[in-house]
Amino acid sequence: MTADQLAKSYFLRARKRRGALEALMQAEAYPDVVRESQELVELVLKGMLRWIGVDPPHWHDVGPILVEQRDRFPPAVQQQIPRLADISLRLYRDGEAAFYGDIDLIPEHVFGRDAAERALAGAGEVLAAIEHFPLDGH
Repeated sequence: MTADQLAKSYFLRARKRRGALEALMQAEAYPDVVRESQELVELVLKGMLRWIGVDPPHWHDVGPILVEQRDRFPPAVQQQIPRLADISLRLYRDGEAAFYGDIDLIPEHVFGRDAAERALAGAGEVLAAIEHFPLDGH
């Protein structure tokens, strides 16, 4: 399997997760929308890194690597990199709390509809960046 094929796989999986996010919103599973949005974003961003030939690290927030490698992305994506990195960091932080909670943090009490809508919007923004990657070749 080539890096392009793996990137394409990540992008395809991320697109499929968008439907799952909509179902979670309808079910009012707001903490899960936040967590799954983070995973969608992670798949897209790691796919973007693979597309430019960078083997992504095995941690969740790869925003700093996107910024570091910014010049290697398609021009239309380069200008979006700071925003994509911000979304990645925010969802990484929120996604952990939304999934695990803590003794004094019950996810359903902290992550309501507004948080889920922000997460969903961020995921949609990151997902839209896929359009700038011609995966039939460079």
